[in-house]
Amino acid sequence: MIETERLILRRWQERDRPAWHAMGRDPAVMEFLGPPLTPEAADAAMERQNALIDSIGHAFWAVERREDGAFLGFCGLKPGPEGTPLFGETEIGWRFAPGYWGKGYAREAAQASLDWAWARLDAATVAAMTVPGNTRSWGLMERLGMVRVPEQDFIHPMAPEWLNPHITYRIARPGASAVHLRASPAG
Repeated sequence: MIETERLILRRWQERDRPAWHAMGRDPAVMEFLGPPLTPEAADAAMERQNALIDSIGHAFWAVERREDGAFLGFCGLKPGPEGTPLFGETEIGWRFAPGYWGKGYAREAAQASLDWAWARLDAATVAAMTVPGNTRSWGLMERLGMVRVPEQDFIHPMAPEWLNPHITYRIARPGASAVHLRASPAG
């Protein structure tokens, strides 16, 4: 569990399901992510994240607002997916319900996740990906200090054609050489 001034990043819980299911059906949330999620697909995603927490100690954690326990979405770290330039490194990602956009929650959670990575993981870099049209997401990547690596734009093998290409961003461990931003372990 990670705690910030306003947030708790934690294991997914049964009480998260209704809000998570609603997010998966929300066209604004899913605009750059793919077709709406069925309840079964949303449940499977929760289970995958908790399984990662059990096996490696981190995942895309559920994000809860401290003041009232509201489920806001997710943010965290997981292994980069196979078939992408992020494979073999740590990926950071986030997804929040629209009612929580523009309030600094994603940045607060993402910064806490990066701080956790540098303190607990032996990662030279942390990477992220999105589609070019998702300006909110790559804008946050840049505000976090991440750098675009255009030579690693790619066609995501699991994304529908209309959600390709993907773009890659990276941030080096504080104090590390910027050379790590040029190439991933897979590339």
